[in-house]
Amino acid sequence: ALQGRPFIFASERMCSPERAFKLYKIRTMHPPDPLEAETVLSGSQAWRVTAIGAFLRRSRLDELPQIFNVIRGDIRFIGPRPPLRRYVEAYPDLYERVLRDTPPGITGLATVMLHRREERLLSRCRDAHEADRVYRTRCIPIKARLDLIYCDRRSVGLNAMILVRTLSRLSLASPGRRTSPMFAANRRNLGENTVGVMAPVRREAA
Repeated sequence: ALQGRPFIFASERMCSPERAFKLYKIRTMHPPDPLEAETVLSGSQAWRVTAIGAFLRRSRLDELPQIFNVIRGDIRFIGPRPPLRRYVEAYPDLYERVLRDTPPGITGLATVMLHRREERLLSRCRDAHEADRVYRTRCIPIKARLDLIYCDRRSVGLNAMILVRTLSRLSLASPGRRTSPMFAANRRNLGENTVGVMAPVRREAA
């Protein structure tokens, strides 16, 4: 951010298994190689994150342009994060369950519980192929489980908790901030209880 153009960029995401849209974000990274622009997960390219971009990513302020997506009706404030097309095509049954009755959102249960862990996992990857493998095997199963929990238990109270948790990050975006014991315990439980979330899975050809 503030280190080149464009300041705002658009990424293709899916708001249903059939419908794509452009999701807007503040750019937090130096522009990628043109050949990698659509194939590399941003979390695996930590070296490209700008100084201001690092703060924006921790605080989620880079998501502010998505208010325009809310106004357009693409997403809501709270809901499962809209996935990339390639993951919807790879796991159609899974995302049919996640996106069938619940519109995607700017923030959600998986966002407040797993975003930093996901960023750490992807930042350790050595290349795009490793990042994609880690995301599919270690991120998608837990995120999908949380998204399905949210879909089943949606309520005013749960939305309020997610909103408070999200807003707290705007003023407490410190890389050393500790996770509350409740959220840490929930993460451990989810990590031990994701068997079956990804089945059946249709694998993409290598």
